[in-house]
Amino acid sequence: MTDIYQEIVRIKAEGGEAALVTIVSASGSTPREEGTKMLVKPDGSILGTIGGGSLEAQVIEEAVKVTKQGKPKRLHMSLTAKEAEEAGMICGGELEVFIEPILTPPRLYLFGGGHVSLPLAKMGQLTGFEIAVIDDRAEFANADRFPGAEVLLADDFTKAFPRLKIDKSSYLVIITRGHQHDELVLEWAVTTPARYVGMIGSQTKVKAIFSHLLKKGISQEQLDRVHTPIGLEIGAQTPEEIAVSILAEIIKVRRSA
Repeated sequence: MTDIYQEIVRIKAEGGEAALVTIVSASGSTPREEGTKMLVKPDGSILGTIGGGSLEAQVIEEAVKVTKQGKPKRLHMSLTAKEAEEAGMICGGELEVFIEPILTPPRLYLFGGGHVSLPLAKMGQLTGFEIAVIDDRAEFANADRFPGAEVLLADDFTKAFPRLKIDKSSYLVIITRGHQHDELVLEWAVTTPARYVGMIGSQTKVKAIFSHLLKKGISQEQLDRVHTPIGLEIGAQTPEEIAVSILAEIIKVRRSA
């Protein structure tokens, strides 16, 4: 059986999420003792057990919420006579569990370091995202322009792709300076396991790029992943407003089940 800690390492390596449940105190008649752990994945599947029954089901439900919200939680629970009977015990007991989220820091990849990327990077950092900026122009991808960015690559996009570690905690925003670059990045982006892929552009531009990529062998299913026109519809006009709409959409995706 896979060890819980080994599974946590695997989940983090793949950019996944989960919640670790630990019994921190137990009194009376309880199915498991202090220190017992259970790993709960976002879909409710588990590794390990804290005793089964309706009590465990309730903890699993709370653990899924903790994963989604990204905040730890402590629960005090009483094992009723009925629950104790289900667990094969004479009488009930008291349990206190600590649920902690196992999260990989989300990383926001900005392909293009132009006017929209500046406020988007700042707001992304404020909301807990690591920032990566990729542009083929050194004057647009540098530490002076994007202080605090974890990754800065000033290189041809095709040369940059192999140097990027994209996983389920990655959010890709395609806002380069031209249609050709957008299409180039999108063709690569839809083949990655990124949680979010968004591309800026009008419906006419999007239709033309999608049509071209379909002819090149990209599937409709892959293109259906793309959020475009990018961002939530809030009537945004300025670079700052557009950045707000993009980040709002990303947060919506991140916090969804």
